[in-house]
Amino acid sequence: MIDDLDRIMAVMETAFEPHWGEAWNRRQVSDSLRFPNTYYRLVDQAGATPEGEMPAAGFTLVRAAPGEEELLLIAVDPDCRGHGLGGELLRLFAEDARTRGAEKVFLEMRSNNPAQSLYLANGFEPIGRRRDYYRLSDGTRIDAITFGKTL
Repeated sequence: MIDDLDRIMAVMETAFEPHWGEAWNRRQVSDSLRFPNTYYRLVDQAGATPEGEMPAAGFTLVRAAPGEEELLLIAVDPDCRGHGLGGELLRLFAEDARTRGAEKVFLEMRSNNPAQSLYLANGFEPIGRRRDYYRLSDGTRIDAITFGKTL
């Protein structure tokens, strides 16, 4: 039987380019989900919660703190991109955060991430930059950009 961690990892394995080193391994995801302030959301190809043995097409992993939440990971299976699932996941992230009492949400990405247009289109604004934050396996350094959104 497929469980939610299996669904998350199946999307993780296809959604992240290995070159960037952004994918988490099963242990990292499992360990983070042990904390009571960490949440996830799965969607199928139609943007609904997968049922039975249905695979996920995308997911979010979120950490909550009083009054705010941080989007740790968002991923959509490459075969399911271009159909609005990323925007739907961001909408659900904000809705879930608001339900849990958050007033602001945040995320961080590498400066050359093409997902920036998705974040901007969904009301996130750049609020900070960490110079040379990410390090690639070849030693290249890339800035991180922090985005915020008031709910």
